[in-house]
Amino acid sequence: MQFVGTFWALVPPIIAITLALITKEAYSSLFIGVVIGALFACDFAPVATIDMIVNDGIIAAISDNAGIFLFLVLLGIIVALVNLAGGSAAFGRWAEKNIHTRVGAQLATFVLGILIFIDDYFNCLTVGSVMRPVTDRHQISRPKLAYLIDATAAPVCMIAPISSWAAAVSSTAEDLDTGISGIQLFIRAIPYNFYSLLTFVFIITLTLLKFDYGPMRGFEERARNTGDLSGSEGSDEENSNPKGRVIDLVIPVIILIALCTIGMLYVGGFIGAFGNTDAFVGLPWGGIIALVLTVIYLVARRVVGFREAMGCIPKGFQAMLSPIIILTLAVSLKTTLNALGAADYVHDLMYAASEGLYNMLPAVIFLVACVLAFASGTSWGTFGILIPIVTAIFPSDSALLYIGISACCAGAVCGDHCSPISDTTIMSSAGAQCEHVNHVATQLPYAITVACLSFVCFVLAGFIQNWIVCLAIGIVLTVGTLFAIRNVEAQKARIKD
Repeated sequence: MQFVGTFWALVPPIIAITLALITKEAYSSLFIGVVIGALFACDFAPVATIDMIVNDGIIAAISDNAGIFLFLVLLGIIVALVNLAGGSAAFGRWAEKNIHTRVGAQLATFVLGILIFIDDYFNCLTVGSVMRPVTDRHQISRPKLAYLIDATAAPVCMIAPISSWAAAVSSTAEDLDTGISGIQLFIRAIPYNFYSLLTFVFIITLTLLKFDYGPMRGFEERARNTGDLSGSEGSDEENSNPKGRVIDLVIPVIILIALCTIGMLYVGGFIGAFGNTDAFVGLPWGGIIALVLTVIYLVARRVVGFREAMGCIPKGFQAMLSPIIILTLAVSLKTTLNALGAADYVHDLMYAASEGLYNMLPAVIFLVACVLAFASGTSWGTFGILIPIVTAIFPSDSALLYIGISACCAGAVCGDHCSPISDTTIMSSAGAQCEHVNHVATQLPYAITVACLSFVCFVLAGFIQNWIVCLAIGIVLTVGTLFAIRNVEAQKARIKD
């Protein structure tokens, strides 16, 4: 077990991520990462390695995530039904009359993402399904749509007291010796969650300034100039149904939102609500009832026939096959990380860093959380590892405790946002019907920019310990940075011309 609990534990995800970015191919890159991780965990024993890949990896991943896979398929079927009924096309025509600019379409996507704060999976898929016709009409590229979805899904859940993420953080901190309840600790940490808050400032400013940089610029220029949105294969919408109306999109979405919310509350026992719920059960619970009601509604309205509606079942499954495969391989890779003791390695690093860097520690925690979430692809796993360490380092009556918790949560969201093997990143690609590697490549420069600004804020917070001052400085830095980048991009364009 020479690789366990050492830097080698982080090598498999680094290889997988690097290969994905170089080859632009996610399936083989993730599988190679899984194989290397299993080889390390099993000391290169061939039979044990194969057993870990198949049984502990792929089969366990499918079993543990069956609920979210089912929800993906159910949502894919509902989207196919709405498209067949002409609801998406009708909504696109309505949006063309009422949302007149690209800026308006992007801001509308952002606002909808903020409003759906219950769960990140639900956010990604719902916002993508609703806003895709709108952004397509305004020739906004699918990678840009995927970024807008991804940049609101996890960050808004991370600062919403009523969400599956709040429940996860609260439950992690609940039994720790802090003197306050888990949910109180979460709420007091919200103002210091600089990555989530500055991401919102970044999106609004970038949209209003009407420019892009990095790989995203190329996709956006191609979308505007040629109409090539660079969506995933087979993502073209069905021919428009002339009977379709906007209500044929709105009613299924409202039904889905209402029933999924009820489903999560029901699974949580209503009294415990989101504190005890399980999205992997609650979302399919609401999704399957929503699908039945949607079929009944559309058939009763005679915009689709029953046989046509049933034909959407394989179409919905086929549309979600790619994210299901990627998610399965990503979870399998996380299994090898657990076997290699990546958490123990990071734990030791954190305690070593806490000596002599006390006021700088929130910034260090942010960086460690970023790296761990990026390598493992999981926010929940990251703050599950780090929150107990943070509460052990800082006294319960110290403002640094809240800042440290925020740094942990913010870093977890940031690393998850950047990681190609993150389930939220995968869901965002699925919601936008965007090639996953294109989404990752275009999103990275934006996420890294906000991460650098957040790091500065956490350095300041460690000494100032006033969220109003630190956040104000962060907002000014974010806006100023984007103005500077726009000027640089404009100079590059002039030189090129």
